[in-house]
Amino acid sequence: MAKFMDVHHGMAGITEEQLRMAHQADLAIQAEEGVTFEQAWADPESGHVYCLSEAPSKEAVQRIHERTGHPAAEVHPVPLNV
Repeated sequence: MAKFMDVHHGMAGITEEQLRMAHQADLAIQAEEGVTFEQAWADPESGHVYCLSEAPSKEAVQRIHERTGHPAAEVHPVPLNV
């Protein structure tokens, strides 16, 4: 499985509770696409949200986000980490 970092834009003012709820929505259906969402981060001021996942493809990541109502603007493979 590959790792992916996805980016959401336009979420200015997001609260910790809203981020938690969005992440939980992804977790609830992630197995249907073979995705494992590991962590989510947000910058309420810029409106950027970042999610780290392990998945069979970036399309699988995007399908989960689309189904939970917050499609990612970008999904990037992360082939190296230290």
